[in-house]
Amino acid sequence: MSLLVVGSMAFDAIETPFGKSDKIIGGAATYIAWSASNFTQPIKQISIVGYDFPKEELQALEARGVVTEGIQIKEDEKSFFWSGKYHMDMNTRDTLDTQLNVLANFNPVVPESYQDCEFLMLGNLVPALQMSVIDQMKNRPKLIVMDTMNFWMETAMDDLKKVLTKVDLLMVNDSEARELSHEFSLVKAAKKIMQMGPKYLIIKKGEHGALLFHGENVFFAPALPLEDVYDPTGAGDTFAGGFIGHLARTKDISFENMKTAIIIGSAMASFCVEKFGTQRLKEITKADIDHRLEQFQELVSFEIELV
Repeated sequence: MSLLVVGSMAFDAIETPFGKSDKIIGGAATYIAWSASNFTQPIKQISIVGYDFPKEELQALEARGVVTEGIQIKEDEKSFFWSGKYHMDMNTRDTLDTQLNVLANFNPVVPESYQDCEFLMLGNLVPALQMSVIDQMKNRPKLIVMDTMNFWMETAMDDLKKVLTKVDLLMVNDSEARELSHEFSLVKAAKKIMQMGPKYLIIKKGEHGALLFHGENVFFAPALPLEDVYDPTGAGDTFAGGFIGHLARTKDISFENMKTAIIIGSAMASFCVEKFGTQRLKEITKADIDHRLEQFQELVSFEIELV
């Protein structure tokens, strides 16, 4: 049984206080697949690219166990392009350019060979497209995880609310959680959002870790303090890939196992930011991941004697 990943594949041009990249490979689905492939295979991907997307990038993903049958290639259009500049705190950024290109008329199609997927990861996309994929699944996946962003809250709120009733887990950052719920307290925000449909909620707080909510239960995962952060682009998607990759491998969707998954997601995100684009994710080994998970354990391990 496999993992189905839906999302964008793109070109990014990024500027941070620590460097600048020319056009590099990005997109939510790309980061999710590179990250998740460390834990589970095959990964079945649905996306769209243009004639300019390098064939060797698709071949590299295939070599990692990613099935590309569901990736549409438009020979007469360019791939999605995004350009952004990060501020000194690396949490805020300005979008300099967005060219939808192939994404403008994207109509995701779920191939017959993808219908056995038990885990569905909906990367950040137009809510109507996320809904279209759910509707095309003949058997409801065991777990549907969804990412979204404030842009859709401002431009497609009705569609977004419909999708929320269909998913098990939503991932948003703290400002998006506040915008969606109209609550400043993240605990209150979480309760409101879970009333909209998702049984589980992850609120990502960038360099300050992530919160997992389910009913009255809350779990906090720290982010690893890193000396060098070169590029935070894709860190949230890499986190999602590690999270869903672990769940798909263990086939255990309990709150307890999600705690482990959120730590694994945080570990994967900590690799992503160390270099531009997907470069670092292509280099890491199982030994690197194991070592990083040990660092996370040391980060939060303590003993206390209650007086």
